[in-house]
Amino acid sequence: MEAIVLAGGFGTRLRQVVPDQPKPMAPIAGRPFLEILLDSLASKGFNRIVLSLGFMAEKITTHFGSNYHGMQITYVIEDKPLGTGGAVRLAMEQCENDHTFVFNGDTFLDLETDAVEKLWQLNHKPIIVGREVSDTARYGRLVTAPNRVIGFVEKGTSGPGMINAGCYVLNNQQLDGFPLNQPFSLETDFLNKAVNQTPFDLFVTEGQFIDIGIPEDFARAQIELL
Repeated sequence: MEAIVLAGGFGTRLRQVVPDQPKPMAPIAGRPFLEILLDSLASKGFNRIVLSLGFMAEKITTHFGSNYHGMQITYVIEDKPLGTGGAVRLAMEQCENDHTFVFNGDTFLDLETDAVEKLWQLNHKPIIVGREVSDTARYGRLVTAPNRVIGFVEKGTSGPGMINAGCYVLNNQQLDGFPLNQPFSLETDFLNKAVNQTPFDLFVTEGQFIDIGIPEDFARAQIELL
């Protein structure tokens, strides 16, 4: 299995607590967060990772090199910010399988990878990973039908519900309709429209989920990911 990890953001909300590192390298219990994430992917059987980088890319490339815990590491470095969609589109140029997992480099998700891979092999349809949370206000909600995602609700709706966990399995030609090196949002410019045109399978994870992108959850991660 191979995965794209999006690790190129500026980390603006976290800059006050991690001013001198790219967000994915923020220290969690004394270790760079990206180490914890890649350790998890290695333990789940991934053997190839495409790291999509931008801001302070050299701090990541020098730390991990070309191999980490038996996984081949390939780097794609943006010349300009490409957004989540543009970053995935560019990274897919380096993918070798017919499909790839996509993870956010600032989110720990203990995904049931084997079950997700089986779902892909069964249907060969793109997959959006959902997660039940106690309050969806920060994340926005998924609109679902049985085993499918059919829409998205913007951030701001409070209360319990199903969110987009920021993890996907996509066909490696899924974004070929977008030009290379042009910025776009995977969520707004692609997924919002695509779920109305193409069946997207829903996989509901029960794994541990924590987004370190804001200071409060960054502090929580120091304990939960210890």
